[in-house]
Amino acid sequence: MKTRLFAILCVLFIGGAVWAQEPSDRPQRTPEEEALRQTTRLVRELGIRDSVRIDTIYRMHLKYAVIRQKGLTRAENMERMQAIHNELKLLLTEEEFERFMNHPAEQPRRPRGTNALMPATSPAPTELQSTDQP
Repeated sequence: MKTRLFAILCVLFIGGAVWAQEPSDRPQRTPEEEALRQTTRLVRELGIRDSVRIDTIYRMHLKYAVIRQKGLTRAENMERMQAIHNELKLLLTEEEFERFMNHPAEQPRRPRGTNALMPATSPAPTELQSTDQP
């Protein structure tokens, strides 16, 4: 009796865990789509007009997007990012590379533990309210 109950509970817990998994809403991008998106963003931000350089940057992004699809470890991913920066340093002018390295992130992350609805600083009091009630 106990083993049956235990087996039923295990099945329910495993089934609940599987059911609770949310499917990914975003479809996985192909390496070509990812390389095109990264190249378009870089060209737009830096104002690159030379089609030969744009094609070279696209091919570089495509090469690393294919590598990324293999499911790298954190260390391998860091090496891949360093390799991308090294290649971009060769492909871009010094000014363009500086702008690339110093541009702010598109959407900065909100620090953990803060409430998005609360303001970052407390607003200045407009009126002191008295606690005396006549």
